[in-house]
Amino acid sequence: MLHAMAHDPGDFAVQIADQVESFIVAVTEVAKGDEPDSAVPFLLLEVSQLLLAGGRLGAHEDIVPDERYEPDLGPEPDVDELRERLAAMLDPVDVYSEVFDPYEPRKAPVACRISDDLADVITDLRHGMAHYRAGRTVEALWWWQFSYFSNWGSTTSACLRALQSLVAHVRLDQPLQELDGLDTDQDLGEDELAEEAGRVMAEELAGPLGLQDDK
Repeated sequence: MLHAMAHDPGDFAVQIADQVESFIVAVTEVAKGDEPDSAVPFLLLEVSQLLLAGGRLGAHEDIVPDERYEPDLGPEPDVDELRERLAAMLDPVDVYSEVFDPYEPRKAPVACRISDDLADVITDLRHGMAHYRAGRTVEALWWWQFSYFSNWGSTTSACLRALQSLVAHVRLDQPLQELDGLDTDQDLGEDELAEEAGRVMAEELAGPLGLQDDK
């Protein structure tokens, strides 16, 4: 299968580009906030499908660009509005805890945001799409593969775990654990994180997920 893809980069590029474009369009639509109640499960679906493309890129042999230096693509499209819309819609379930590398010696979790993750991933994907639309197919595949390994693969995987956990808590009728103190602007050590976790955020998370305990 990998041998076949290596000898037919055109079809492979079309398939990957279609998945990338579908993800960008879908997340952009979700960020409009027209259907906030279905945003989390819909994002779970889209992120899962994108990781299929990432897995195919990861399993492919190393893709080498035609040119030694990457052509200048001009200024990157601004994703701040997308990021802010997602953050507002997902508040307060936007923040979650994550360990970056499971093979590193044990480290304290850090706070991440689903909105930041999605905006950063779209930035990487759009960069490759610019190459693809300019007819630089191999350059696009190289960028998507390289950035999958260096950034968007791990970012998307972490985001998927957070989204899956949210949906699972709702479907299994399990209240979210208290996560007060997770702040993406803080650099907390392991002991500090343990002390901070456990006070207020559970109440904030309960409402949007239908877990509010009415008293």
